[in-house]
Amino acid sequence: MYGNGCYTTIFSFGDSLADTGNIKQIASISVDALRWPYGETFFHQPTGRASNGRLLIDFLGKSCNLGLPLIPPFLHDKEDDKVVEFGQGVNYAVVAATALDTSFHEARGTVNAVANVPLGVQLTWFKKSLPFICSNASGSHCRNLVGRSLILMGEIGGTDYNNPIVDNKRIDDVPLVIDTIISAINELINMGAQTLVVPRTFPIGCSGMILTSHFYEKEEENDNRTGCLIKFNRLTEYHNELLQTKLNHLRELHPSVVIIYADYYNAAMQIIHHNPNSSQSEIGEC
Repeated sequence: MYGNGCYTTIFSFGDSLADTGNIKQIASISVDALRWPYGETFFHQPTGRASNGRLLIDFLGKSCNLGLPLIPPFLHDKEDDKVVEFGQGVNYAVVAATALDTSFHEARGTVNAVANVPLGVQLTWFKKSLPFICSNASGSHCRNLVGRSLILMGEIGGTDYNNPIVDNKRIDDVPLVIDTIISAINELINMGAQTLVVPRTFPIGCSGMILTSHFYEKEEENDNRTGCLIKFNRLTEYHNELLQTKLNHLRELHPSVVIIYADYYNAAMQIIHHNPNSSQSEIGEC
C-alpha cells in the first residue's frame, strides 16, 4: 500500500479544516464554503472546502503521489458515482463537525445550524464504506488496508467550543471532548490502524468569528502582540495539553502504533506573531 515511501491510502476525519466536499450534500443552511470567493484560486468554483484553494489533506495526497491527488469526500453527487474511486482513501470530515454528539450540545442549549455530523457519525460512515473499499470488511485484507493507511484524526473539537463561545455559554466539557477523540482513535487502532496524525486545535482566541462575536471584551483580555483573546487561547492550550497527555498514554498502550501529534496551534501562532498587522489577523474555523 506504499508508493515512493508514502501511504497510498488516506482516511480523514474532522471539521472544516479537512472537509473536501461532504458539506455540499448535507448543509442545512447556506454556508460560506459553498459561495464565492471560496475555491476561486485552484478549483475556480466553490467545492465545499473552507478555503479559497486547497486544504492540508489535498497537499498530503499530492506530495505522496497517490493515484488520485485529491481524496474524495464520502458524500458526493450521484452523477459522480462513476468517477469517484475510494481506493486511495476517503474523506469523512464535515464543516462544523463536533467531537461530542449533537444531542449533548442541544441538551445544553447549543444548536449546530450547519450540519449534524459529529465524530461518531463519521466513524459510522467509515465502517459502512469499508466493504466497498477493501471488498472484505470482515477478513484480514481489510484490516491490512487500514493498517497501511495514513489516518488523519482531525482537527476536531474546535466547533465544540466555538458555538458555545458565540452563544456566551460556559465551557466545562474539555475532558469530554478529549475522551471522545481518544475513544475514536482507540476504535480505529482496534480496527488495525497503525499510523495516525492527531492535530492540536488552532488558537480559538484568534478566530475571526470569535473576535467578532466578542468585540466587547475588555482591553486587558486582548493580547497586545497579536490582538487575540487571551482567555480563549488558554482554553485551546488546555485542550491541547490534555490531548497530548492522553496521546502519550495511548502510545504506552499501543507501542507498535505510530501516533503523530501535529502542532497546528504553534504553526498558526508563528504566522500571527510574524504578521506586521497581527492585531488584525484572523484564523478561520467552522
